[in-house]
Amino acid sequence: MKNITIVTDSSAQLTPEEIEKFNIHVLPLTILIDGASYVDGETLQKEEFMDRMEIAKALPKTSQPPIGTFIECYNQLGMEGGEVISIHMTESLSGTVNAARQAAQMTETAVTVVDSKFTDRGLSFQVLEAAKLAASGVDKETILNHIETVRKNTRLFICVRTLENLVKGGRVSRVVGAVSNLIDMKLIFELVEGKLESRVKGRGMKPINKWNQKLKEELAQTEGVMEVSFSHAADYDYIEALKEDFQKAMPDVPMTMDQTSPVIATHTGKGAYAIVYYTK
Repeated sequence: MKNITIVTDSSAQLTPEEIEKFNIHVLPLTILIDGASYVDGETLQKEEFMDRMEIAKALPKTSQPPIGTFIECYNQLGMEGGEVISIHMTESLSGTVNAARQAAQMTETAVTVVDSKFTDRGLSFQVLEAAKLAASGVDKETILNHIETVRKNTRLFICVRTLENLVKGGRVSRVVGAVSNLIDMKLIFELVEGKLESRVKGRGMKPINKWNQKLKEELAQTEGVMEVSFSHAADYDYIEALKEDFQKAMPDVPMTMDQTSPVIATHTGKGAYAIVYYTK
């Protein structure tokens, strides 16, 4: 049986230890800020991106890795005698998965491309589970079936504290954005099948904090929670306290916390955060 290698993109929230342990290949996105180009995680780190975004003249843009980068990666892995499962962020947020599909048709390596329908740690859940199975030597179909199960059992919620970036990106009208900012409107969305669906709207943090507590109570009563992850856009203290609160209610559930990727922070703006989890 041929060995299987997992490829993903830099929107996945993976630790260096996870990447090395499971031999995951991460292809970086490109970030454009005021005409300057950066490579995500290589020439620009997540923390530095937040500082640059705040002073940028225009909203930063992110773009998928070049098709040539995908082809080069796939070719190299094929030369090593293996197959590839390439898992990427939802098509609704980036053209990355389409670039992977095009590259898969241009390489002689056997490549299966998967749209995770998620991003951030929600994408990582699928990547890590696939990489663990690949390391154990199971066949491709078993891995793909398990990825689908993980996807169906994953939920990702995003809290947006300011509509400024959504307005700049053309996703919300300036009039709506101005009015919402005047009344301190906060929003919670859920990413469902790659699309954002509104869950909570309210003034100030009170309705948001109430929703956080409700989710914590629901998860504490849920069997088979495999991991709860917290991602943030430059609000470490709030998310650290939130994670600690959840951990007290679920002491045996693994929990992670990290700053989100530039592609997410660009859309959501400073102060946004996500809570992501999956169950058996």
